[in-house]
Amino acid sequence: MKISVELTLMPLQQDFEAPIIDFIKRLRDSKFTVLENPMSTQIYGDYDELMPYLTNEIKTSLEQQENAVLNVKIVTSDRSTYEPNF
Repeated sequence: MKISVELTLMPLQQDFEAPIIDFIKRLRDSKFTVLENPMSTQIYGDYDELMPYLTNEIKTSLEQQENAVLNVKIVTSDRSTYEPNF
C-alpha cells in the first residue's frame, strides 16, 4: 500500500531550527520521495518500507532533544503528484 506522510517537527527550545534542518536532511537522504514547504515535510512510499524507516528517524530526532512535538498525518495513497485544479 502506498502512503503519504506529513511531518511537522516542533522542538521546544530556543535553537529550534537546527534539529528541524537535521531531520529534513536525513529524510532527503532516504530512497523515498520527499517534498517540503515552510510548514511541514511530506514523504511518500510503500507503507511496509516507509514506516520502519520513519520510526527510526523519528526516534533519532526525538532522542536528540529534551522536549519536542511531532505531528504526523498519514494518507492511504501516494499524493506526491497532487496539483490543485481550482
